[in-house]
Amino acid sequence: MENLDQLIQMGKDLQARMTEMESALDSKEISATAGGGMVSATVDGKGRLKAVTVDPTVVDPADVEMLEDLFLAAVSEAQSKAQAAYQEEVQKVSGGLPLPMNLPGLG
Repeated sequence: MENLDQLIQMGKDLQARMTEMESALDSKEISATAGGGMVSATVDGKGRLKAVTVDPTVVDPADVEMLEDLFLAAVSEAQSKAQAAYQEEVQKVSGGLPLPMNLPGLG
């Protein structure tokens, strides 16, 4: 029974570290640009969009499609970076264990 108690405690410790990591990711900012820096997007560590900046010289009413493409590229790149950062943090916290794990008694 002692081994089960140790396993449960390890699970609780892991859960606490994951909660701490989630909180840290909320405050992390990750940015990416497109069009040589004409459009930039900033997301949090979970990939949620926080800010967008657009160089006024790229705003051309005759070519809104290009601006939309730059916007999409910047946001997508920032979200991809956030996803990679998230995966890296999960690996650090979990020591390589596959997550999420649902262990009985840890809910």
